[in-house]
Amino acid sequence: MVKLKTDEAIEQMRASGRVVAHALAAARDVARVGVSLRELDAVARAVLRGAGASSPFLGYRPSFAPVPFPAVVCVSVNDAIVHGIPDDYRLRDGDLVSVDCGAKLAGWVGDAAVSFTVGRARPDDLRLIATAEAALAAGIAAAVPGNRIGDIAHAIGTVCRAAGYGIPDGFGGHGIGRAMHEDPGVPNEGPPGRGTKLRPGMVLAIEPMLIAGGTDDYACDPDGWTLRTTDGTRAAHAEHTVAITADGPRILTAL
Repeated sequence: MVKLKTDEAIEQMRASGRVVAHALAAARDVARVGVSLRELDAVARAVLRGAGASSPFLGYRPSFAPVPFPAVVCVSVNDAIVHGIPDDYRLRDGDLVSVDCGAKLAGWVGDAAVSFTVGRARPDDLRLIATAEAALAAGIAAAVPGNRIGDIAHAIGTVCRAAGYGIPDGFGGHGIGRAMHEDPGVPNEGPPGRGTKLRPGMVLAIEPMLIAGGTDDYACDPDGWTLRTTDGTRAAHAEHTVAITADGPRILTAL
């Protein structure tokens, strides 16, 4: 069931979204060659703690997961697509890093992700990241009343496929509110004009994920969480929490 949010609820979600934005910015600021993934998680934890927010990621255990998620951010490096568990790996020159973070404040959840490079960037990585951001922007632009979920999916998929990139099969965005995952699902590809009609008060986490090699295939690491490209090519992930309003889409997780 799709749960519509009041204007007051959307304002509260904007507050949680700001916490997410600051946590992502802080993690990105400290991401340098030699810094461990655990350090990125520690920085994000400090931001959440300072804001009086909790993490919807920490301890989260969906049905597919063998263990609860042990961190407040997912950090996915190079060929990891999403759900990477922060560990003792130390960032290296040229790494492509995707950080996904959530925050819960006053009972409302925000969720966003950003991809960036560390040290000397590969031109191909910069193009991949720019396309992920362009796909996200296209999806957000389609998030207007009267459109349907399929219009968001089609906008995202068109940008990704035109650039020659793959889209992990079966993964995409979601409704968000009191819980991190609510109805409806938001695919990253599909025909326009189909699916749930968008109405003011809906709030969606829109999140394109791109695979550089053009395949849609992925595999899960033994940790039961990290999704990785099967062809070894790199991946990028971009996400915002977006409210559908009568005045157009409103990004709740921007700084």
